[in-house]
Amino acid sequence: MPHPEPAPRRLVRPAAYAVCVEDGQVLLARWTGPRGPEWTLPGGGLHHGEDPRAGAVREVEEETGFTVALDRLLTVDSVHFPDAVSHAGEPLDMFGIRIVYAAHVVGGELRHEVGGTTDRAAWVPLDEVAGLVRVPLVETGLAAWGSEDPARSAVLGS
Repeated sequence: MPHPEPAPRRLVRPAAYAVCVEDGQVLLARWTGPRGPEWTLPGGGLHHGEDPRAGAVREVEEETGFTVALDRLLTVDSVHFPDAVSHAGEPLDMFGIRIVYAAHVVGGELRHEVGGTTDRAAWVPLDEVAGLVRVPLVETGLAAWGSEDPARSAVLGS
């Protein structure tokens, strides 16, 4: 008689991201996930005990080369992936909590991450975002950013 498959490990993953928009362009990082490359907001998982604000600043620098200052909290949302798989191939039931900030660049130079979960960073014109292969978090962040100002919402077509 075959043994039943073990239940996936349950994982809660808090993460912090930044929406950086300058001169009609948004800063994005290309995530190298299991579905292939997809553009996302720069950011990612928090270290145990790390303040989300510090985590967002750290992640943006790791993925893009830029130092940012956070302006304000934009939104908090969650995602549930009951059939996720870890990098080691372990089945996961993952619940992600995503904290998204508005930010602006204060230093550094654009560069691509080496040896991480992203392989490119770029400023993308807002009117070209819709044509990218991207994760839904990009829309979530830009919608929250655009909802603060009706003129921004018009730019994003929402």
